[in-house]
Amino acid sequence: MSPLVLLSFLLGYFLVLIGVAYLTSKNNSDNSSFFIANRNSKWYLVAFGMIGTALSGVTFISVPGAVGKSDFGYFQFILGNAVGFIIIATVLLPLYYRLNLVSIYTYLDRRLGKYSYKSGAVIFLISRTVGSAFRLYLVAIVLQKFIFDAWNVPFWITIVICLVLIWAYTHKGGLKTIIITDTLQTVFLLLSVLLSIVFIAKSLNLDVAGTFEAVKNSSYSKIFFWDNFLGNKLHFVKQFLGGVFVTVAMVGLDQDLMQKNLSMKTIKEAQKNMFTFTGVFVVMNIFFLSVGALLYLYAAQNGIDVAALKTPDSLYPEIALRHLNIIPGIIFMLGLTAATFATTDSALTALTTSFCVDFLHFDKKADQNDPKLVSKRHWVHAGFSVVMVAVILVFKIINDDSVVNAIFTAAGYTYGPLLGLFAFGMLTNKAVADKLVPYICLLSPVLCYIIAEHSVKWFNYALGFELIVLNGLITFLLLWFTGKKSLEQTRY
Repeated sequence: MSPLVLLSFLLGYFLVLIGVAYLTSKNNSDNSSFFIANRNSKWYLVAFGMIGTALSGVTFISVPGAVGKSDFGYFQFILGNAVGFIIIATVLLPLYYRLNLVSIYTYLDRRLGKYSYKSGAVIFLISRTVGSAFRLYLVAIVLQKFIFDAWNVPFWITIVICLVLIWAYTHKGGLKTIIITDTLQTVFLLLSVLLSIVFIAKSLNLDVAGTFEAVKNSSYSKIFFWDNFLGNKLHFVKQFLGGVFVTVAMVGLDQDLMQKNLSMKTIKEAQKNMFTFTGVFVVMNIFFLSVGALLYLYAAQNGIDVAALKTPDSLYPEIALRHLNIIPGIIFMLGLTAATFATTDSALTALTTSFCVDFLHFDKKADQNDPKLVSKRHWVHAGFSVVMVAVILVFKIINDDSVVNAIFTAAGYTYGPLLGLFAFGMLTNKAVADKLVPYICLLSPVLCYIIAEHSVKWFNYALGFELIVLNGLITFLLLWFTGKKSLEQTRY
């Protein structure tokens, strides 16, 4: 497909988003609108838009690509995700609404202390920056290969272009804008994955019933793995528990997706949002796994050497942009762009919110919408864009695996201490040695890494996505053993 056609599509897409941003922020671009959308969001818009944010370009490319190695085993992880979302809706959201939080990490200040609070906020800033950079990296390498390489544009310029475009439509309206743009981008994402199935199936001469049977009877359709619990990372228990705890940590303890939930009027609306989102999320991942099976069937039928691809993540763009015709190619780019930028724009807004509230203490200012504070927020927003560019360039140098694995492995190390902190605060009434908490949050991932590197040798056990459980448990135990006497009453 012509790089010029793809570039024209990309620019047109962003012009639409910038137009939406202008309409949503022209009358109100203050900090209240940016941080929590004036607590006036519609739950059904948030639920729909969150699909695009949660799925991301990783789901769009990496999940179908991973089918070649793990079949439909990833669905075990998705089932754990669903349970995690229910826990968030019934346990965490009521807490956040009761305390009327803007940044969810202020809970740690009220319950554990200042150092615990700052530690939790720093963990989020690092975790979300790294995770979002990984996701944007995925779409950037596709844009680079199929568009910008044609004009010998360096990779770092491709990254800068992406982030400048995202900054252009998020820096004024923030969350108020993103709720609308993410809804629009989710529409594009859903259309893209459904139409991808249609076009690939048509290329394989399959009708609807034939497509279902082809996927069902393929060698990739195995979902549940019960053998070799100790040595198999795909074992159901490991995948399921990993899915539960990764979701609680990466969604429920993450300012990004929780910020959208906190923008609604009532807890009931926020819970309706989460329950609706959970159902659609599970169904959509079934479609993505089906795309993966169809891609491998297509590759086998058309003599495409999958082993020659650099990573499994390359399979979907390779077939969509080089083997199918122009319409499926544009649909693929539409879905990939929508999924990835819906995640990145939301992340930049959440990072800006957390830094402004947790470190610059905007929430304690008499006038949060002072023009000087609004200007300072703009600088913070731009600063995180620059940081994300740097992280992506580093990741490009070191990555040699599927991005979906890289993201959840990184999450196991970065979100684990956050999981331990919140669990300690909510499940015990003990006080912590607050000044030791930053050191505990550094020590826990180090101990976790040592155990993970030697778990097969020491215990004949291969750690998978449940790495985050181990990390959170280590943090919890260190907090317990260094903690103080029980509090007579909680600080909140």
